[in-house]
Amino acid sequence: MKEYIAILWAFIVMGASMFGGGYAMMPVLEREVIKKRGWVNMDEVLDYFTIGQITPGIIAVNVATFVGYKRKGIVGGVIATIGVILPGVCLMLLISFFLRRFAEYPVVRHAFTGIRIAVGALVLDTALKLFRGVFKNYKSVIICAAAFALSVGLSLSPVYIILGAGVAGFLLFPARPGKTAQKGDGPKSAAKNREDQP
Repeated sequence: MKEYIAILWAFIVMGASMFGGGYAMMPVLEREVIKKRGWVNMDEVLDYFTIGQITPGIIAVNVATFVGYKRKGIVGGVIATIGVILPGVCLMLLISFFLRRFAEYPVVRHAFTGIRIAVGALVLDTALKLFRGVFKNYKSVIICAAAFALSVGLSLSPVYIILGAGVAGFLLFPARPGKTAQKGDGPKSAAKNREDQP
């Protein structure tokens, strides 16, 4: 039970301190679940962000679900999802009662201006972390450059770009027999994962 409460509280903190969408979540996620609690590592988070972009729903909610599921199975995924959306739901319900008057206050408008600037900085920080995480060889650079060119030059739909990048990754990064296990896998890791499950 203590583990479930820890998951819920961690994602409530993230939901309450996260502005600007899924990518702005990265610095908070890194602080709360990577550095402070060690539940996942940065490579796993990058994988969750990738999957979160190609699955329906909000990236932040999808990533929270993946982290919670990895930690404590289905129940952990549900608890993490509830935790990350709860602050936003409560805040929007509160604001909705006063929205017309709330948005007219100059101090609120100025605060939103500052928040937008801060969100831009958080998204930039996330982009730099993503770049460092994926640019590990020239093949990664080629795929990124091609995707950027297709998006900016041809205004191609992101759906086609993502599908094309998936095919390119499959062709350029073939799985090697015996190399599919992740770092840290083994009897000790497997035993620990079983202990972590409810």
